[in-house]
Amino acid sequence: MGNSGGTEARFNPEAAPPHAADAHRVVASVPPTMRDRPETCLLGYDLQAVGRDSWTETDASKEVPVQLAKDGVGAETPQTLNELFKKAAQNGGSKLALRVERPCPPFVKGQPCPKGEWKPTWTWKEYYESVRLASKAFIAAGLQPHEAVAIYGFNSPEWLMSELAAIMTGGVAAGIYPTDTPAQVKYKTEHSNASVACVDNISKAKMFLGLGLPRLRLVVVWGECDPEEVAQLGEGGQTQVVAWDAMGTGRLASDEELDKRIEDQKPGNCCAYIYTSGTTGQPKAVMISHDNITFIAKSVVHTLPFICETAETHERVISYLPLSHVAGMMVDIVLPILCTANRPGHFTISFARPYDLKEGTVVDRLKDVLPTIFLGVPRVWEKIQEKMVATIKENPPTGIKKFVATKAKEAGLYAQQQAQLGGEGGRSWFHGFYDSKVYTQVKSKLGLTECKFAFTGAAPISVDTLEFFGALGLNINECYGMSECCGATTWSTDKAHVWGSCGWALPGVEVKCLREESPGVYTPAPPAADLKNPKEEEQGEICFRGRHVMMGYMANANLGEEHVQEIRKKNAESIDKDGWLHSGDKGTVGRNGMVRITGRFKELIIGAGGENVAPVPIENFVKKIQPAVSNIMMIGDKQKFNVAFVTLKAKGATGDLPGTDELSGEAADLVAGVTTISEASKNKEFIEKIMEAITKANKNGDVCPSNAAKIQKFSILPLDFSVQTGELTPTLKLKRSAVEKQHAALVTRIYESKEAYVPFTAE
Repeated sequence: MGNSGGTEARFNPEAAPPHAADAHRVVASVPPTMRDRPETCLLGYDLQAVGRDSWTETDASKEVPVQLAKDGVGAETPQTLNELFKKAAQNGGSKLALRVERPCPPFVKGQPCPKGEWKPTWTWKEYYESVRLASKAFIAAGLQPHEAVAIYGFNSPEWLMSELAAIMTGGVAAGIYPTDTPAQVKYKTEHSNASVACVDNISKAKMFLGLGLPRLRLVVVWGECDPEEVAQLGEGGQTQVVAWDAMGTGRLASDEELDKRIEDQKPGNCCAYIYTSGTTGQPKAVMISHDNITFIAKSVVHTLPFICETAETHERVISYLPLSHVAGMMVDIVLPILCTANRPGHFTISFARPYDLKEGTVVDRLKDVLPTIFLGVPRVWEKIQEKMVATIKENPPTGIKKFVATKAKEAGLYAQQQAQLGGEGGRSWFHGFYDSKVYTQVKSKLGLTECKFAFTGAAPISVDTLEFFGALGLNINECYGMSECCGATTWSTDKAHVWGSCGWALPGVEVKCLREESPGVYTPAPPAADLKNPKEEEQGEICFRGRHVMMGYMANANLGEEHVQEIRKKNAESIDKDGWLHSGDKGTVGRNGMVRITGRFKELIIGAGGENVAPVPIENFVKKIQPAVSNIMMIGDKQKFNVAFVTLKAKGATGDLPGTDELSGEAADLVAGVTTISEASKNKEFIEKIMEAITKANKNGDVCPSNAAKIQKFSILPLDFSVQTGELTPTLKLKRSAVEKQHAALVTRIYESKEAYVPFTAE
C-alpha cells in the first residue's frame, strides 16, 4: 500500500498534540517546543504558602476556594452547575432533551429485539421545570443543605432529575450502583447522610424502608407503579413514600425558598459524591464540587470544538453506563448541560433498556439512537467485537466479497496506523471504495454512522481491540482519569492519538510522572525516548493537578473519630503537599507529551526475590493469542514463581453476571465436542491449547521481560469473573485481592502441586 496520491503528512512525531500551547501546564519532561511558558504553577499561586491541609477537605459543608490559572481554560470564571442548567433551559427551550421507551418492550430470547416507541419525552425547558418541581418536593420533605439524595436504579430521565434536584436544593447527589447489595446500599445511604432516596421500583422502596435508616424522610419511586400503593408503604412510619408523578400534588416548598437555596451555593461547594468502587474495604466518597465538573467539561469541549458547533448541530448520546460512576455522570448529565448552555447546538439524551447490557442488545439501541458521541468501556467494545467475530464465523464471506473484505481491513488498518501521531496520514489508493463498500456498512450495522467521536475509558483497552475496529474504519479514542479527578485528565482525538497511549493532558491540567526519591520527595521522570518501550528510569507514578481534582474524600463524623482520621490519612496519601493527585498508576510521558500507562503499583507482583512484575501485559497477550480465554489473573506476590487463574468465555457472561457452564464464541470452537467449562477443564487437548498460549507469552520478551515474570502453573476456574460473584468492581475492574482470597485454598494447592495444570475443585 502507498500514499494516496500525495496526501500531505499530518503529524510530526516530536510535535506537541493540539492545544498543548494553551494547556498552560508544567510538563518538564517534554522538549522545549512544548514549553511555551516558564516553569510556574498552573494554579497561579505560591505553592510554598500553601500547606497540605489546604488541598483537601473531609467536610462536605465546607467551601473549597477555586484556584484559577493565569489564563486559558483554567482561568475561566467558576460557575455552578445550577447556573449552567438554567442557561441550558433558556437556550434549549423547546428542543428535545430527554426521551425513553415506556412501556419498555420485553426481551424474548431467540427473537429479534422488538421496536419500541420513544415516549415520554422532555424538552430542555420541561427538563429544567421537572427538576425544580422535584427540588421543591425534596425541600418540603425536609432535605437540608449538604444532606444527600441517594439514587438507586437503572438509567432514566428521573435518575438525571433526581441528581440535579439534589444539587439544586444545595444537597449532594449520591448515586448507588445498580448492582449494589442491600448491605452496600445501607452503608452508602448512612455514610452520605441521605435523607431522601429515589428508586426505580417498589421493591427497592421496600428495601430502603427495611434497612433501618432513621435519617430517611422521603422515598420517591419512579417507573411504572400505582401511586396509591406506593403512598401506602409510608403510612404510619417516619418515612414518606411517593410516586414520582405524584410529587406535584403533595406539599411543595416555594419558588422563593428554592431560589434562595440556589443563590447560596458557590462553585467551591460539594454537589456530588462519587463512591469509589474499591477493590478492598468500604468504598470512599469522592467529593466533587460544582467547579470540578464544570471546569473539566469546559476543558473537554475546548478539545472537541466540533461539539454543538452550530445552531443546527444536534448531539445525541445513549445513557446506559452506570450514572453513579463519574463517566456516566459527565457524559450523560454535565456535558449536555454545559454544551446546550454555552454552545449554539443542543444535546438529546436517549435511555437504553434495562436489559441491553445483560442481553447484548446495546447495538440495537445504537441503531435506534444513532449517537454522535459514544463512550464504551473496554468490556463493551470487546463484547461488540466478539459478537461481530461470531457473526462472521456463522456466515463467512466468499469469493469477491471475501477478497474485498480482506483488502478493506488491510487498507483500514494501514490508514489508522498512519493517522496516529508520528504517522504520515497516508491512505491506500482504494480507501474511498472500501469506505463506501465496507466501513460505512459496518458502521451502519453498529448504529455508528453518525458518530463523530467514539472513545473509551474507565479501564485499559487492548491494542488488539483498537486494531480490530481501526481496520473497519472506526477509531476509538482513549481517555484517562479517575473518580478523584472527575474521570478525565488525558485525552486522545482522531487528530492526535497513539494506540496504547491514553493521550495528552487536557487544557488547564498538569500531568507528570513522579519518582519518589525518598519518603515524600518526588522528582519528575525524564521523557521516554520510545513511548512503547520506556526505560525504567523514564517511568514513575502518573500524577495530576488542576481545578478538576476532588475536594477530598468525605468523612462522616457520625461514624466516629477513627473513621475521620482514616479518611484524613487517605486524603493525605492521595494528594501530596504540592497538590499532586497520585493515581497509583505507573506510566511514562513521551517526548511528544503523550501519556502511557505501563502498570499499576498496587497490581505489581513482587516475587520472593524482590523482582517487580507487571501482570497486565502478560495477561493481555495470553487473551490476544488465545481468544477462548475471557480473563486471566496472575498470582505470585512473595512467591518463588507466578501462577494464574484462567476463565473461559461462557454464555451469559456479561461482566455483571458470571454466565453459565456452557462455552461460547471462540471457547466453544476451540476443541470439537467440548461444550462446557466443566468438560474443558478436564480435556487434555483444551488444556494444552491454553498452555501453549501461556508458553508463548513466557517467551515474548516484550511482555515477559524476565524469568521472574513467567507463569509456571495455572488452573481453570468454573465461572467467569463478575460483579455478582465479587471478582469485579461495578466498573469491571479486577479485584485481585478478592479473587486470591476467594480461592486461597486453590492457590495453595497449585503451589504444592508438581503439575503445570491443577484442576479446580470445590473446597
